[in-house]
Amino acid sequence: MQDSLKQQVLNAFLLVLRPITRILLRYGIGYREFVEVAKTAYVDVASSDYGLRGRPTNISRVAVMTGLTRKEVKRIRDKIASGDASISVKATPLADVLHNWHAVPEFTDEKGNPARLPFSGDERSFSSLVKTFGGDVPAGAMRTELKRVGAVKEDDEGCLIAVSRALIPDADHEKLITALVHGAYSVLSNIAHNSDPETIDSRWAGRIAHTTKLHKSDTGQLRRIARDRIRDFVEAIDDLFIAYEALHGDENAQKGDPVAVGVFYFEEQDKNAKYEW
Repeated sequence: MQDSLKQQVLNAFLLVLRPITRILLRYGIGYREFVEVAKTAYVDVASSDYGLRGRPTNISRVAVMTGLTRKEVKRIRDKIASGDASISVKATPLADVLHNWHAVPEFTDEKGNPARLPFSGDERSFSSLVKTFGGDVPAGAMRTELKRVGAVKEDDEGCLIAVSRALIPDADHEKLITALVHGAYSVLSNIAHNSDPETIDSRWAGRIAHTTKLHKSDTGQLRRIARDRIRDFVEAIDDLFIAYEALHGDENAQKGDPVAVGVFYFEEQDKNAKYEW
């Protein structure tokens, strides 16, 4: 029974790994490089999640749990401890500027919408916005990039107007990283949490609607409806995040753990994916 259950889980992961492998191959990342990343994840999670009395799991137990040798576990743990394997995810300066243009009262109008900002000025200007939230990126470069991605337009007087609160990076690798970090990682973390017997009383929201009865001629219309409704929902959640940030005021400097709410659309395009819906 246990072997059958394990095989079902492995079959599901084989399906999940198909799009992941497709991405890795597209970027020239081979099996050996992926294995090193997988080993690191195994050792990191086994060490941190299965320790006793608040201490990391010892090397012998990690070796037993993961199937790696003790020598290999030590090598990877040393690599993690040195910072070589650390993963740090930060919002891009563009995303920070756009978000705070919608959130900070100094840069919004009386209705709470992003204010029309002159480019220069010490206060309530695009330059002061970028200086506060854009890191070391020059205001001119920020203006050029935001205009390029269609998030900002410039009027005849040289003032800047935010026309989109969503930043969709133009470069393929930027789209990929954004989607993996804020999409796939969040969805899989939700699944990991909700499938843990110990979290049965603290499950996270997670709902998926699916069908196999949709006519092909209807998919185009469904995509458009899904895109519009997802956009409206996510913007409503972002408004809620902004309200919480305003509620706590200066306490925002003491950032808590990341929180994300997402919705996605999917239709199967991999004809070789073996899975029954």
